Amino acid sequence: MEIFVTKSALSASLDELKKQKKVIGFVPTMGALHDGHLSLINIAREQSDVVVCSIFVNPTQFNDPSDLEKYPRPVEADIEKLKSVNCDILFLPPVHEMYQQGESWHIDLGYLEHILEGKSRPGHYQGVTQVVKKFFDIVKPDIAFFGQKDFQQVLILRKMTEMLEIPVNIVMCPIKRESDGLALSSRNIHLSEVERRNALALSAALQTTKDHFQEKDLASLKEEAVAFLNASEGIDLDYFEIYDAATLKPAESKEIESIIALVAARSGETRLIDNMILN
Repeated sequence: MEIFVTKSALSASLDELKKQKKVIGFVPTMGALHDGHLSLINIAREQSDVVVCSIFVNPTQFNDPSDLEKYPRPVEADIEKLKSVNCDILFLPPVHEMYQQGESWHIDLGYLEHILEGKSRPGHYQGVTQVVKKFFDIVKPDIAFFGQKDFQQVLILRKMTEMLEIPVNIVMCPIKRESDGLALSSRNIHLSEVERRNALALSAALQTTKDHFQEKDLASLKEEAVAFLNASEGIDLDYFEIYDAATLKPAESKEIESIIALVAARSGETRLIDNMILN
């Protein structure tokens, strides 16, 4: 695996590969890699000739400085994990390589930016789109791979690529879970044993909603999930919503082609998100 820390060196290497008509697959990450990230690399491996992964803890998408400060950065361990799944190229830029002093960015993402995660973390998706646009400009991938756990992020990035006419195919990859149902997340390392056990309420609420999808109406499904989560020990619920997966607007009927339940909550101090397609 080759490791690049500057945009110019990475671009020069990729330009050579593109001249050879290689299909470039790209997996952007913030590091603290787990099997969920590695599953993205494996899917990219199947669909691309060259797999590029980036590790960059992006400061502009954190609205809480302490959250940025405590975000895990086990770079050496991450490099070994990437080698184990045959990643071809790692881009590991310092902050000054990605941002100039006093830089500004704004893209009109409409209502998508102000619901769910956007409502809880104002400015978050401006930071996400800003850095992903930078990465797309540098890597110029044919395909980019993102996890379904950040479902809203995938829709927002698809919208950005349409608005800015960026020629990249965005592939959403399935959520990876522990055997007990907990969605894999870099934040899980902050959970104590008790908090981790409590956090299972999120996937349990989603699975129960999916299991009863046929026999109950949408309002009852949401009401019961919210009641269950509010009664769950150690869980501080932010939201549980049942939305049209194509638009992220409230699902009005079960006739919609794809309906998704999305949840966010804190277990202890750690904020977790999860989701599940219901139909």
